[in-house]
Amino acid sequence: MSKTYRAWDPDQTYLLPPSPRDWLPDGDLVYFMLDVVEAMDLSAITVKYEKEGRGSPPYHPRMMAALLLYGYCVGVYSSRRIQKRCERDAAYRVIVGGDVPNFRTISDFRKLHLPELQGLFVEVLKLCAEAGLVKVGLVSLDGAKVKANASRHKAMSYEYMQKEERRLHKEIAELLAKAKSADEAEDVLHGCDKRGNELPAELSRRETRLARIQEAKKALETQALEAAQAEEARRDAKDEQRRQSGETVRKRKPVDTAPKPKAQYNFTDPESKIMKVSNKGFDQCGIAQAVANEKQIIIAADVTPQANDKRQVVPMVEQSQENLQAAGVDEKIGAFDADTGYFSEENVSYLENEQIDPHIATERLKHHEKIPLEPDG
Repeated sequence: MSKTYRAWDPDQTYLLPPSPRDWLPDGDLVYFMLDVVEAMDLSAITVKYEKEGRGSPPYHPRMMAALLLYGYCVGVYSSRRIQKRCERDAAYRVIVGGDVPNFRTISDFRKLHLPELQGLFVEVLKLCAEAGLVKVGLVSLDGAKVKANASRHKAMSYEYMQKEERRLHKEIAELLAKAKSADEAEDVLHGCDKRGNELPAELSRRETRLARIQEAKKALETQALEAAQAEEARRDAKDEQRRQSGETVRKRKPVDTAPKPKAQYNFTDPESKIMKVSNKGFDQCGIAQAVANEKQIIIAADVTPQANDKRQVVPMVEQSQENLQAAGVDEKIGAFDADTGYFSEENVSYLENEQIDPHIATERLKHHEKIPLEPDG
């Protein structure tokens, strides 16, 4: 006797249209995302479309916002990949139905409404606050390296920029001399009213590259100057504390405002830096920073090119307080938790001055090292 199997016919048609709510379990993230976006205030986005009466009807802003937010939540950031998921993935089909937007439409929606989409972060915080999830008795800060959309081979050091700038100046001078000689020879050959005065094509390319290098040099010099001014201010504050406590303040050398020879600038993504990525060597990256409460609700987030986490405590706490205030949360941050990468005397003093209880690790334990127990009594 043959085995009986469940009926299966991939070509079977439906007598009644299926409901998208039946495609996935009730607790799926996509249904939650649809409910969240439905409660958001998108008037800042819709007003742009209401002013434009020409053309075919656009995709609904709520659908596009839900599509982007859901894609980002599950780690899909590419507009082309989002379009592909809309064609093949049930969760994305729940959002778009049978009207799949083109990847260019998805990308343009993000670029056109970028400030408004960033403002949705505060809208989410408001919803979380109404649900009682934004409790900030204790918040935690941590960071993680994220690869930049740029190759580290497109970076150039300040030292090499100086050499390249001198080389390009020399090449341009030589090309100008060649162009002058060519013009004079062609004037004799063709006459002064004939064409023969165009510069070589490579001259324009080299001049463009020189302009980019000079722009990059200026950016590195500006960054070095700002860092030097910040360091000078920090030293002045420390010296003032010593004077007030009666200590002798020694004369110190001025802070160098010139960029370091090995300072890097990436021409594809100037805001990223070359960083060590675990044990995988070096790559072009940024550092993603996030502050979350005990309910794992993200209160503040940012991406910085600074590999040193110590400088992120003050700006991330300030952003957290601003976002909480914008979300209508009256509660103040009570305690702050972070790993040893964020520990410094200045950060602890800042948190205490803000009446925030600091819980920052002061050192790192070795692998499998046990925490020493305090003796009894």
